[in-house]
Amino acid sequence: MDIKIITKDNEEGLLLSNNPFAISGELVVKRNSDCWSYDIKRYSQAKVRRQTFPDENYSLKDVNNTGFALGAFDNNQPIGLAIFQDQRTKYLYLADLKVSKKYRRRGVAKLLLNKAKKLAEAQKYLGFWVIAQNNNLGACLFYLKYGFIIGGLDTKIYDHSSQAEKQNVHFYYDF
Repeated sequence: MDIKIITKDNEEGLLLSNNPFAISGELVVKRNSDCWSYDIKRYSQAKVRRQTFPDENYSLKDVNNTGFALGAFDNNQPIGLAIFQDQRTKYLYLADLKVSKKYRRRGVAKLLLNKAKKLAEAQKYLGFWVIAQNNNLGACLFYLKYGFIIGGLDTKIYDHSSQAEKQNVHFYYDF
């Protein structure tokens, strides 16, 4: 497996499709005094469902104008993608992170973040930040396991939508 910066030579990596993931619970985020904490709420089997995000239509030019992309490749076939966007803060924004279903739980996302960390440090960033929906429990738990901490909670973003029960959790990772 190779982790590479997406360039004209391998831009097909930007076309990696989104795969379904389980909505099996949620991260219940709380704030006490100056400290964030969380509980994990697991859904009953009857409430578990699958969700697939719509596929993006990334263009290399647009990605490179706002940051960079890394791809994970197995025998030159794209299996993972991480899109990063430059920020005015010292945190580089992780706009998208996905791994093909067949390659999940094999360390691909961790390898993408490890490579991005080296690139971000060279650009003088001091960390990453990312947003995950609280009911995307797999993503939330991945970020926490990697070492991200909760730095915020947006409880209003989905008001007046069909997803009003969701919240966005803001995660931060310091190098």
